[in-house]
Order: sequence, then structure tokens, then C-alpha cells
Amino acid sequence: MQTQDSIPNEALPEASPTYSIIDPHLHFFALKQGKYAWLAANNAPMWPDKHVIAKEWYESDLMLPRGFNLCGFVHIEAGFDNLQTWREIDWLAQYCHLPFRSIACATLDSREFPRQIEQLAERSSVVGIRHILDSQARSILTHPLSAGHFALLNSLQWIFEAQLSCHDIEAVQALRRLASGNSKVCVIINHAGWPPDVDDQPRWQAWKQQLAELAKLPNLAIKLSGWEMVNRQWTAEQLYKVTATCLEIFGERRVMLASNFPVCELSMPYALLWQRYHLTLAQRLACLPLMMYDNAKQWYRLAD
Repeated sequence: MQTQDSIPNEALPEASPTYSIIDPHLHFFALKQGKYAWLAANNAPMWPDKHVIAKEWYESDLMLPRGFNLCGFVHIEAGFDNLQTWREIDWLAQYCHLPFRSIACATLDSREFPRQIEQLAERSSVVGIRHILDSQARSILTHPLSAGHFALLNSLQWIFEAQLSCHDIEAVQALRRLASGNSKVCVIINHAGWPPDVDDQPRWQAWKQQLAELAKLPNLAIKLSGWEMVNRQWTAEQLYKVTATCLEIFGERRVMLASNFPVCELSMPYALLWQRYHLTLAQRLACLPLMMYDNAKQWYRLAD
């Protein structure tokens, strides 16, 4: 696999006009300071190529081709320390130079949640939390403690990053109940809600239907990223069809493009990912600048 360092700018066609980017979903790894149990070879996820990303990753690794300008980013918790979750935020504050916001780890169905939130609320970059739901989405979202903890997020007007499969009807219904009862929480669906292959029409239609139910709530938005987690050889046509479908359902102000850096490196370098977004979508979707910059700035409250 090529690395970013091996791809000169002249190998990438220049974007015209220059695109400003706020990347609303990326991660940095500080292996010497943090724990990152999930990156260990013998821990899930059991990816045979996990060694490609199991190393240090910093802001300085965010390389883009000419014609793209990275104006800011949103750092999503990466397992730095799931017990003392504020440690990751303090580490970020020590060295990040670009404007950024952070989404911290917090355990929605744990009695420790209020204590975690109290600590995180003291950190100015924090605008929300993520509890990875996935296969446990329904049980977490319907846990007796989760409603009260969601109300706490509502009082802070924070973001809840929802990583779950939108094929899981019961989980989507549970998320919708929490979101509808806490309208000041911005719920942002991660990784497009794990869309299926478009050729699998029953699953594709089920995914669309559940997204349409979620989109009825104005406090929900969606991020498109994580393609490599489903298929290392994902295609431009898949990108276009998922993006066009999400725009149809959510509208152009509630859809964001993101990288999932450095996990995107399992398919392609960071620079080439944004280049593919541009080459695939610029001539077909006039709202590309909104999805690359404006929407993330609004939803994550990034100042000029």
C-alpha cells in the first residue's frame, strides 16, 4: 500500500476552486500515553491488517493535496482511557494547533456517567460524547439509566454520536425515542448508519426506511465515513449512491463528509480520500462545499 509520504502533490489533480475542509470524524493515537486496548493484535476487531494503523498518529499526519485547505477537525474518542476519559481531552489540548472540537468517551448505561460528564464539561473543546453502540445498541439505549443520562446531555446541549446499524429497527426506535424527548441533544449518526451494498435491495430499502424515520427529527444529522470498515475496496459509485440517498433523506444541511482517519488508511491515504470525494461528487452535487465544511462548522460549533 502507498503511504501519504510516497504520494507527491503533483500526482493528485488540483481541486479548483480551493476547497475548505472541516473533518468531523477523525482520531489521533498516542500509544505511549494511552491504552488503546482495541489496537492490540489479539483484541477485537480481528482485522488482519490492523497493524497498518496500530501506531502513533498526530495532527501533523493530516496531509492534503494542493487545492484543499484543512481549517479544523472534530476528534472522536479513540479508546485512550475509557475509565478516565478526560485524559484524552487533556492530551489533545497540549498539542493540537488547528481549531478543533472533541467528542469524548462516556458510558451511557453506567452509574459513572454523571461523574464522567462533570469532568468533561470542564474541558472547553468537548461538545459531546460517544458510546459505541453497534451490536449492543438496543440494550444500551433502553437501559434504565440511559434516559436520565440523555437528559443530562440535553441540559448541556451536547452532541451524542450514534454509532449503530440502521438495519436494527428496535435500536433505531430506541434512539428516536431518546432524541425526540431531548431536542437540545444533537444526535449525529456515524458512518452513514452502516449502509449495505446497494445490490442487496431488501437491506438497502430497510436502511433507507430507518434513516427516513430518524430524519423526521430536526436534531439529527449524519456523517458519511468508515467506508473501509465495510469494504477495503469500496467504490466511487457506492460513495455516490450513499451520499445522494442521504441528501435525499436528510437534506443538504444535515449531511457531512468525514475521513475516519487513520482507519481510512486501510483503504487509502488521507489525501487520496478527500481527492476521491472531490472527483466523485464535485460535478454531480452542488452542495459538496456544505458537506466538506459548512455543515460540520455549524453542527460542531466551530468558531471562525
